[in-house]
Amino acid sequence: MKRVFVADALKYENNIIRVCGWVRSCRSHGKLTFFDLQDKSGILQVVFLDRLSQETLKIVKKVRPEWVVEIIGTINKRPAKTKNPNLNTGAIEMVAQEIKVLSEAKTLPFLIDNKGYEISEELRLKYRYLDLRRERLRKNLKMRQEVFHFLRTYLKNNGFIEVETPILTKSTPEGARDFLVPSRLQKGSFYALPQSPQQYKQLLMVAGVEKYFQIARCFRDEDPRSDRQAEFTQLDIETSFMDEREILELIEDLMIKTAKEVFPEKKIKEIPFPRMSYKKSVKDYKSDKPDLRNNKNNPNELAFAFIVDFPMFEYSKDEKKWNAMHHPFTRPKTEKIEVIKKNPGEIYAHQYDLVLNGYEIGGGSLRIYKPDMLEAVFEVLGHKKENIKKQFGHLLEAFSYGVPPHGGIALGLDRLMAIFMGEPNIREVIAFPKTGDSRDLMMDSPSGVEKNQLEELELKNAQKRKKK
Repeated sequence: MKRVFVADALKYENNIIRVCGWVRSCRSHGKLTFFDLQDKSGILQVVFLDRLSQETLKIVKKVRPEWVVEIIGTINKRPAKTKNPNLNTGAIEMVAQEIKVLSEAKTLPFLIDNKGYEISEELRLKYRYLDLRRERLRKNLKMRQEVFHFLRTYLKNNGFIEVETPILTKSTPEGARDFLVPSRLQKGSFYALPQSPQQYKQLLMVAGVEKYFQIARCFRDEDPRSDRQAEFTQLDIETSFMDEREILELIEDLMIKTAKEVFPEKKIKEIPFPRMSYKKSVKDYKSDKPDLRNNKNNPNELAFAFIVDFPMFEYSKDEKKWNAMHHPFTRPKTEKIEVIKKNPGEIYAHQYDLVLNGYEIGGGSLRIYKPDMLEAVFEVLGHKKENIKKQFGHLLEAFSYGVPPHGGIALGLDRLMAIFMGEPNIREVIAFPKTGDSRDLMMDSPSGVEKNQLEELELKNAQKRKKK
């Protein structure tokens, strides 16, 4: 007999069907026993009558919450007084005929029939597969899918092509620390996990793709932060022949339609989104990601804004050198190379951020596409010519074969989803997040590896250093 999802049981009134799932609760009322059976689609009340065989009733009495079972029975209307308006199946129930225990379960380390915020996060993350049975988190995952689907559909309908870029790539100085992956076949050499697909998407513009996007996994080996993840997901967009205004209008339309389609209860404070210079934002709000909501306690208010006109460079007193405010591929608002080299602190960039309710949820820029300009920027950042060629020669060479003006933006989808779902942090909208210091408590990683694995990679001293 084909399995029927609980939510579809409404279609089978007066019919015998087979359902499978987890027993959420067991209640005995004299001659009647009730189970609340849950699968991914919902909850169904199942009633066991005392006229069943002794063997079946023996199994029923043995069952405990969170056991996984298969039940065959007839779908009937509930008596009017017992209907449950809080369930999508509240008007029906199953009168069971057969039950089969598929697997038993120990007592769970915490309750899953509530929001779960009061439970220690370390405990929740250690048993994340149980935490994900919680209705709130199941809804977060479902809505995450809805948003991703809408983003993909919108961009496809607007002529964008989704292209996957490599996860194993080259280590280059772009800002945060790279995660390094040693190569077994090329001993002494390393791959890096991508901080973003930045160089690949620019190379796709050289390839003539013109309108690229990707829901990309990104990796940054950053110092511990409470609301950051070592691996995260971003919507990555790159376009050719579009100026800054056109890119911002594209993103504005995308955000407006995403909110309207997927979260119709949300209200956007101001359309078009206000645009504010970096200088004004810092002066007026003491932040480059201002919270512009009228009522900061209203979770359904969305206050988007674009922050523009960022400085090209910022000076690090500790390092005694200039750093890129965004990244070194950002196009300055001048074509004069000598001015960039002479007065880097006075140069502004075609850089822009999208902020929402006091959080930066996206950042982008027009890109440098002239090789001599890119070399000049790297020189300001302290790179020697031979190092520029070593680290970025592939990009400079690509730009010598005809490259269109291009630019793009990346939106942090974990942060965006947390705001949409009214969650306090991004870990609540990620299926298997890590702690603030990048540990996976469920898988117990990072962890040691076998000695022979290290020897193959010629990393023989790694475990010794760890034990010290």
